Amino acid sequence: MDIIELHRRAVASVAPVLTRVRPVDLGLPTPCAGWDLRALLEHMTGQDHGFAAAVRAGNETDIDIDAFAPRSLGDDPAAAATASSAAAGAAFAEAATDPARTVWLAEFQSRLPLGQVAGFHLIDTLVHGWDVAVTLGLAVDYDDDLVAAGLTVAEQVPTGGFREQPGSPFAPALEATGSDPWERALTLLGRDPHWTPTRPTATPTR
Repeated sequence: MDIIELHRRAVASVAPVLTRVRPVDLGLPTPCAGWDLRALLEHMTGQDHGFAAAVRAGNETDIDIDAFAPRSLGDDPAAAATASSAAAGAAFAEAATDPARTVWLAEFQSRLPLGQVAGFHLIDTLVHGWDVAVTLGLAVDYDDDLVAAGLTVAEQVPTGGFREQPGSPFAPALEATGSDPWERALTLLGRDPHWTPTRPTATPTR
């Protein structure tokens, strides 16, 4: 299936999770080490805006890395996150009419084919969507072809020291413990598929 259509479905699959975010949830820990839910969502919205700008610029302009910087969530984090995700989805859908388009990704200092860039944002969307879901105690059920596409991209994500740098969206790969393709994608990107949030222990009352 066309990667742009898969990307559209990835965005649609994550939207119901993002709508469940409440301001009171923003301090919750996430599977991204050192990031609470606020930091994760600010990263996601920044990435969404950056990808949308870069895709729309296409062959014409090189979008600077600052366009991808984390963004404030304002008073309504669910609305901010869903709007930014939808904006990225719309940018890729519009660009699909020009399959020869290339996109400058400042993070890689490279101009890449549209389909490859869609794959990058697809796995970003699926994995971070899972991050948000498990933080909130929710489940995601991605279709098999979305998981397969995500795993293909995850297998291509470079390893190396950059994964240990502060702010890296993907931690060093973990060892897979099973054959489930989604769990393999998560471990390749440094996620524990069985992660659960650690809740504070209540102080006993006397």
